[in-house]
Amino acid sequence: MNKIYAIAIVWMLCSLSLNAQQLNTSMDSTVTTKGEVTIKGVSVKYSATTGKQPVWDEKGKIIAGLYFTYYERLGVSNRAKRPLIISLNGGPGSASVWMHIAYTGPKILKIDDEGYPVQPYGIKDNVHSILDVADIVYINPVNTGYSRAIDTMDEDEKRKTFFGVNADIKYLASWINTFVTRQNRWESPKYLIGESYGAPRVSGLSLELQNRHWMYLNGVILVSPTGLGIERGTAVEAANLLPYYAATAWYHKKLPSDLQSKDLTNMLVEVEEYTVNELIPIMAKGGFLPEAEKMKAAARIARYSGLSEKVVMEHDLRIPKGFFWKELLRDEGFNIGRLDSRYLGIDKMVAGEKPDYSAELTSWLHSFTPAINYYIKNHLKYETDLKYNMFGPVHPWDSSNNTTGFDLRQAMAQNPYLHVLVQAGYYDGGTDYFNSKYNQWQMDTSGKLRDRMSWEGYRSGHMMYLRSEDLASSNEHIREFLVKSTPKDGQAAEYKR
Repeated sequence: MNKIYAIAIVWMLCSLSLNAQQLNTSMDSTVTTKGEVTIKGVSVKYSATTGKQPVWDEKGKIIAGLYFTYYERLGVSNRAKRPLIISLNGGPGSASVWMHIAYTGPKILKIDDEGYPVQPYGIKDNVHSILDVADIVYINPVNTGYSRAIDTMDEDEKRKTFFGVNADIKYLASWINTFVTRQNRWESPKYLIGESYGAPRVSGLSLELQNRHWMYLNGVILVSPTGLGIERGTAVEAANLLPYYAATAWYHKKLPSDLQSKDLTNMLVEVEEYTVNELIPIMAKGGFLPEAEKMKAAARIARYSGLSEKVVMEHDLRIPKGFFWKELLRDEGFNIGRLDSRYLGIDKMVAGEKPDYSAELTSWLHSFTPAINYYIKNHLKYETDLKYNMFGPVHPWDSSNNTTGFDLRQAMAQNPYLHVLVQAGYYDGGTDYFNSKYNQWQMDTSGKLRDRMSWEGYRSGHMMYLRSEDLASSNEHIREFLVKSTPKDGQAAEYKR
């Protein structure tokens, strides 16, 4: 009887182990398909390789497999001149799905011209894809997409190895090195593009790749970047939100008629100048600001934000973002989206300090989740029973020692070829456009690198490319950036006096 029990236990353990292995698919296997898309009236044929490539520890043991998709244009005679773009999203904890099937890739999800879900769900050609001018790899960090650590790694070890600002940068740089070597792309001009938290991720990677892997980049593209570890202080942090509030109020027609009649960007010039030249010094005075000055500032903030002077005074001039999203359209019974203020939500009660949910993120998950699961299985032919994690468990995230903005500045200083492009949506309240400008101002206070930094704004939110007009212009700006940051044949990477 004991022998029967022992055999049963062994059989159960083996079955559990087999099932785990079957679910957490091979850490080093890919499948390749062929595709074709028409971009700017020209047929572009490409290969699409998707699957997992390992992450190794320092002893050469596989500790994770990162799921990726790599698009390479076919028929290219000289890959040494063809850019490779390495694409990462953020979160932390977000998959690469967003830019993959809505921005730069050859296929995009079916949505309307403003980015809202439509049925039937599906995929269509991306006529604005940058695949005509560059090859692209989309990478999913551990616990996002189908990327997973090995089953035997405990949670503490996972957190220490993968889930923190600097741990994340370290293992991703090593993975990228392997990928570039396997795909024989060392000769190619190389670029990183990161969205949201992906911006500090690629900013830190620029220096990590350069100093630890001796991989020198031509460009880094920051899409809707977070703060990059650059301190604002309480006064600057509070003041810098006003231009975003003004943009949102303009969109919802809540500004005074003289401001509402202006074009968005023309109106914002006035608000930005007030923010830098007057509001930051006012905020710095805090509780010692004379009452008359406080009331004058409240009137100005109300004028630009679409809120009442009473509400502004009740918040001591410092309007929390959550309250703004709830308050702006409170009298109409709506809240507005965090990452894209064009989106409307309906709360259980009109009263309250913040919205019940993120209207924009719910809308995006509505359209993206069916599309990516369908696309991977039916177009890329990748088979797995793993759940595709749109957002995966990576918390608690170690945010300490975040110097990524200054890491990018250091990489630029050491590499005269390296350029930076920032892309931001005016209606993004999560990573607002004005703070993305502030990042650039503070990264290099000497001003010596600013000729290699550029900034573009769009009349949409966090994912500006969801709006069809901005999908076209933002991809075109990337094309222009590739040209600008590619040196002429024989042009040396040097500083001249």
